[in-house]
Amino acid sequence: MDPEQETSSVSDGIGAGAMQLSDLTKTLIEELTGWVHAAVALLPQLLIALVIVTLGWFGSRFAGRMVRRALDRFSSNAKANSLFATIANIAVFGGSIFVALGILGLDKTVASLLAGVGVIGLALGFAFQDIAANFMSGILMAFRHEFRQGDIIRSNDFFGKVTRITLRSTHLRQFSGEEVVIPNKDVFSNPLVNMTTNGGRRVEVAVGVAYGSDLELVERATREAIETVSGRDEDKGTDVLFTGFGGSSVDLVARFWVPYRSQLDYLKAQSAAIVAIHSVYESHDIDIPFPIRTLRFADEVVEEVDARIGHLQPVASGQ
Repeated sequence: MDPEQETSSVSDGIGAGAMQLSDLTKTLIEELTGWVHAAVALLPQLLIALVIVTLGWFGSRFAGRMVRRALDRFSSNAKANSLFATIANIAVFGGSIFVALGILGLDKTVASLLAGVGVIGLALGFAFQDIAANFMSGILMAFRHEFRQGDIIRSNDFFGKVTRITLRSTHLRQFSGEEVVIPNKDVFSNPLVNMTTNGGRRVEVAVGVAYGSDLELVERATREAIETVSGRDEDKGTDVLFTGFGGSSVDLVARFWVPYRSQLDYLKAQSAAIVAIHSVYESHDIDIPFPIRTLRFADEVVEEVDARIGHLQPVASGQ
């Protein structure tokens, strides 16, 4: 190739490259200019959206505090109250963000966010339905006040003192020392007995006396014994009731009430009542019989036994 032609070709290539770079720069400048014009045109909406988000942030904090104060008046569960306050905080702030996006014309973005939240919530609901059930049960229990920490309850065949209540589970210490963790769903959906609510508990002591006893004396003596128990609730009185005819005794039950702060209060009162009844019965010569069983045999069996005993007697005497 001729050197002049080669030089001309190189110059044409450089010129084409310069034109492409110039076109690219021009396009970039036009895009940036368009963005600047769009930003300037959108500036009022941006300012309004910023103001809404700022107000939403302050409003969310205020809403959280107000919800917390309101709930503290009705519920003593600090964790549940804090949870609802946080939910109110997030709801107000999230609402302000959605409003700001709407002002900026990002409606499709808002719709996509809402759809995504819905799908995620549905998936989490299926995946963690047991956890969610325990969580919701804990929230409902916090507002129903069926029991509090320190109460003595019976739930799901467990009996003990409540040591801790969380949004997921209830911790129960049995009187034999074991710590039991019961899911709130089971506590909420099953029968529950609260021994602490009334502040007292009835003690029952069953006893039997011999059939030849003077039942009026037995009743007076039993009542006399119960009235010696210390700590008894005298306002609720004492009941002595005959309950039936047993195999070897006339059965009765003595009932009285004691203040109930712990299981030990109940056991001490029951023990004191048993000791007092035994002592009073001895002083009044009232007999508490041993169990007696009467066996009846057919006449043929009795005759055969007698015959065998009679047959063995000479041998025994000869020895």
